[in-house]
Amino acid sequence: MVQVLICCFCSPTFFNLKRKTITTSSSSSSTLHSLLLLSRFQQQQPPNTKTFSTSSSSSSSLSLSSYPAHPLRRPPFSHVRVEMTNSPPGTAKALPDDTKRVNLVVCFGEMLIDFVPTVGGVSLAEAPAFKKAPGGAPANVAVGISRLGGKSAFIGKVGEDEFGYMLADILKQNNVDNSGVRFDPNARTALAFVTLRADGEREFMFFRNPSADMLLCESELNLGLLKEASIFHYGSISLIDEPCKSTHLAAMEIAKKNGTILSYDPNLRLPLWPSPEAAREGIMSIWDQADIIKISEDEITFLTGGDDPYDDNVVLTKLFHPNLKLLLVTEGSDGCRYYTKVIGIRF
Repeated sequence: MVQVLICCFCSPTFFNLKRKTITTSSSSSSTLHSLLLLSRFQQQQPPNTKTFSTSSSSSSSLSLSSYPAHPLRRPPFSHVRVEMTNSPPGTAKALPDDTKRVNLVVCFGEMLIDFVPTVGGVSLAEAPAFKKAPGGAPANVAVGISRLGGKSAFIGKVGEDEFGYMLADILKQNNVDNSGVRFDPNARTALAFVTLRADGEREFMFFRNPSADMLLCESELNLGLLKEASIFHYGSISLIDEPCKSTHLAAMEIAKKNGTILSYDPNLRLPLWPSPEAAREGIMSIWDQADIIKISEDEITFLTGGDDPYDDNVVLTKLFHPNLKLLLVTEGSDGCRYYTKVIGIRF
């Protein structure tokens, strides 16, 4: 199997931020799935390492238009992993495609059942019927990484019910380590009804009063997975209610102490928060701890109080913090753009 990993070496001494655009026909979520697998970041540049900077201008475009529309399938191209060595500036050593390096991505948060209308373009009230589908953004990322050839695990809680067992089994079927899944005998697996209306607006209805994912306790964390992880990925929904909020923060602290890269997708769901102000405060409360952040254009507007999501100065001054290695902005069917420090890439 060809490894599809790109190593990005970011030294804390360099702050000349770079902006690049990736054009792709895949969905927004596929960009995160791909780049979590394709990116391997280091906390600190190794000694005697030369920085390899791309010669592309800020307006250059890397075309990935051949990437399939389905967010969980393997891309029809391969990349080589770049090892930066003590060689002349502007050079990089590409390791053979068969080089094996396993990096575990541990995803934390909600896993639930989505009910979607059997026909498109209708409101929830207009839907003639619904079909169930496994959901939950962190769980989707875990499955996506596994299907792309990576190694992933999931930590979260579901109900001790048929839906909970079904979701845990789906993880196993997709080669995701589910040893971090816990089952609650007193709470049900979360349910969500979701649709994309004809006017382009999404509509959600959640059943979590409380659901099992909200009740994960720190004592139930799989510490082995957290200590093994190369990347710890999470959202913001697990920050809304206790005891899951404290468990989330504890898991982040454990991962960070073990040198794990922290990856954050806020995944704004306003109906789940007490108020927009609470959502903004909760999402930003852990912002500065992340090494990788993925946000959408709508989330930029929300978090900045209505600023233009296409304004680079807005993104860099209000959202790019000093310790951040990579900031991804998804743009729907137009792909994504990303902001980073010095970056070394070889294709």
